[in-house]
Amino acid sequence: MSFENVRWEEIWEASKDTLSMTVWSLAFTIVIGFILGLILFLTSRRQLLEQSIVYSVLSFVVNIIRSVPFVILMITIMPFTKLITGTTFGVAGTIPPLIVAAAPFFARLVETALREVDRGVIEAAVAMGASKWDIVSRVLLREARPGLLAAVTVTAVTLVSYTAMSGVIGGGGLGDLALRYGYQRFQTDVMLVTVVLLIVLVQLLQTAGDLLVRRYSRK
Repeated sequence: MSFENVRWEEIWEASKDTLSMTVWSLAFTIVIGFILGLILFLTSRRQLLEQSIVYSVLSFVVNIIRSVPFVILMITIMPFTKLITGTTFGVAGTIPPLIVAAAPFFARLVETALREVDRGVIEAAVAMGASKWDIVSRVLLREARPGLLAAVTVTAVTLVSYTAMSGVIGGGGLGDLALRYGYQRFQTDVMLVTVVLLIVLVQLLQTAGDLLVRRYSRK
C-alpha cells in the first residue's frame, strides 16, 4: 500500500485533537465520576452514610445515562453542549457529551472498587474511633487505590473509542478523519493509519494503567 491519500499534517492535527479530547474529558470524568461513585458507595446499604432514597435516585439516574448509546447521547444533549461551549462541533463540542457519557460509567467502577475493600478493615477503623472522613480518606481510598487506578485506565480506553465515534457528528480527531476520508471517500490507506494510531494509543494507556496498578498493589 502506497499511502498516497494520507496527508500526515492532517493525521498529526487529528491525533492532537483526539489526545486533547481524551485528556480533558478524562480529567472532568474522574472528578465528577469519583464524587458520584463515592456517594453511591457511602449511601448504599450498610455503609457509613446509608440513605436508601439518595442511593436509589442516584443509581437510577446513573443507569439511565449508561443505557443510552453514545452516538444517540451526543445528539440528544446538543442543546446543552451548545449552551456550555457555544458549538456542537469539533473538540469543544465533543468534550461535554464525552463527560456526560463517561462519568456515570466511571462512577460505577469507583463504587465497585470501593466495595472490594475488606469490610473488616473498615470495621476496625470504626472500632478505633476514626471519623467518617478519616475512614474514607485513610482507609477506603488507600485500600481501593489499585481498583481505582484500574477504573481510570478502563475509562480512558473507553473515552478513546468514544472520541472515534464522535466523528459521526463532526467531532474532530482521528475518528472524524477515518469517517470523512477512510469511509466516505473509500481511502483505505487513511482508514488503516487512523485505526493503527487508535490501537497504539489504547495500548499505551492500558500499559501505563497496568504498570500503576501493579505498583500500588504491592504490599
